[in-house]
Amino acid sequence: MAVERDIDDLPKNAANYTALTPLSFLERAALVYPNRKSVVHGSLNYTWLQTYRRCRQLASALSCRSVGFGSTVAVIAPNVPASYEAHFGVPMAGAVINPVNIRLNAQTVAFLLEHSLSAVVMVDQEFFPLAEQALKIWQEKSKGSFKPPILVVIGDENCDPKWLKYALSRGAIEYEKFLQTGDPEFAWKPPEDEWHSISLGYTSGTTASPKGVVLHHRGAYVMSLSSALIWGMTEGPVYLWTLPMFHCNGWCFTWTLAALCGTSICLRQVTAKAVYLAIAQQGVTHFCAAPVVLNTIVNAPRNETILPLPRVVHVMTAGAAPPPSVLSAMSQNGFRVTHTYGLSETYGPSTVCVWKPEWDALPLEAQARLNARQGVRYIALENLDVVNTKTMMPVPADGTTVGEIVMRGNAVMKGYLKNPKANAETFANGWFHSGDLAVKHEDGYIEIKDRSKDIIISGGENISSVEIENTLYLHPAILEASVVARPDERWGESPCAFVTLKPGFDKQDEEGMAEDIITFCRTKMPAYWVPKSVIFGPLPKTATGKVQKHLLRAKAKELAPVMRSRL
Repeated sequence: MAVERDIDDLPKNAANYTALTPLSFLERAALVYPNRKSVVHGSLNYTWLQTYRRCRQLASALSCRSVGFGSTVAVIAPNVPASYEAHFGVPMAGAVINPVNIRLNAQTVAFLLEHSLSAVVMVDQEFFPLAEQALKIWQEKSKGSFKPPILVVIGDENCDPKWLKYALSRGAIEYEKFLQTGDPEFAWKPPEDEWHSISLGYTSGTTASPKGVVLHHRGAYVMSLSSALIWGMTEGPVYLWTLPMFHCNGWCFTWTLAALCGTSICLRQVTAKAVYLAIAQQGVTHFCAAPVVLNTIVNAPRNETILPLPRVVHVMTAGAAPPPSVLSAMSQNGFRVTHTYGLSETYGPSTVCVWKPEWDALPLEAQARLNARQGVRYIALENLDVVNTKTMMPVPADGTTVGEIVMRGNAVMKGYLKNPKANAETFANGWFHSGDLAVKHEDGYIEIKDRSKDIIISGGENISSVEIENTLYLHPAILEASVVARPDERWGESPCAFVTLKPGFDKQDEEGMAEDIITFCRTKMPAYWVPKSVIFGPLPKTATGKVQKHLLRAKAKELAPVMRSRL
């Protein structure tokens, strides 16, 4: 006789199971706080009820043009209200949003649009020439099979109107008129399956071949809530958009803000002055930024800052490993920095350096050093480890043995679009392989030492470019620093430092400054770590603030024959 297992066998039904989706947050925000400000941009102010209706209009307008399940909508825009609305309106139509990095060139944008088969291209008026050139490249490459996507141009009163007029003359539909073709009461439906794709984002461009990262509704839902819990965000935050919405969907905070019924302050261009003004005038409580932005904030001229801050401002940083010196300076200025780490493939940040109360009693330098670690897994990430890539065994928690960071759980992407080879490699042995090299400390916190491709191998010894960079940031003249390998006849590779100097130091003799920097390094690191060359100038970056080290490696290789060895 079969044993009854009612406790396990009770079935799912419409009353007790709904596919998870962050779209549900918007409907609730409009119900609970219909008159609270949702989005602010210059003279534009929307409430949550207005935003909900506008997103439904966008979904309806797309649906009327047969844009739905299986379709991709590209958005080429900075942090403007239409970008925020697209994160809800596009998936409400059943389609997938593809936020495009606005700093990419036309050739790369053309690749993204073709690779994703974008049915609609929504483009901010300032970037219309970029979109037009990209579409031309796509058309020429298609050899007659090109089906032009619907072209929607987003107007902005803060921009030169000539580009809007030009776009309209080229047959684009103005965004507000496009919305008017939709129904603000559109009866959108949540996805039947939470595994359905919600977003497509391409890797940051630090490599030559971007890969399309496909994310699902379930992951977006759990990461949106996980980010709020990790950061200790409460209802009604005032969030400043310094982080691009096109980068990992703004680390999922596009959806988090609806869950918490907060207010988005859109910032079209990020400057230290604009950040301080928003804090003073808009009541900003939170913002996210890459370490390069934090560096700009702490080194801003005194007349562009507003210090002391009117309130504690919470900052989340991720991307390149932040130098402890920058974290310390932010803390001294009144910012409370939460350090996280993640990738496009993990919905943005997925580990956090959880602050421990006992650290409060430590000197600021010690606090910054501990806070510079990448930490422990997010609540929504089920597994995180540092492993030997050959054996897949966890490395000992000794703070010195280097391995690869691997992850597993709901916070990991579905996979790369149309790239089975890359999927097989990145999901090998049932783990997502990050490609980042790290150590695991006794307290379980992980700390990145380098990207596997960025490690410098000199005379058979591994050198962490990150650790050299952290030391360089301690030099009083250095604003930004990046270290890569340069060819070395004797050692195979040796460190080469690319440096941007602070204002006031950039007029000094480069030869003398280089000698001073190298002498400084000799006092703080092993001799074979000391850069053999120092090159001055601005560092090439992606739109998310990551230094494009592949360009620096190419430059170091090109200049190697003429660079004088300094050791």
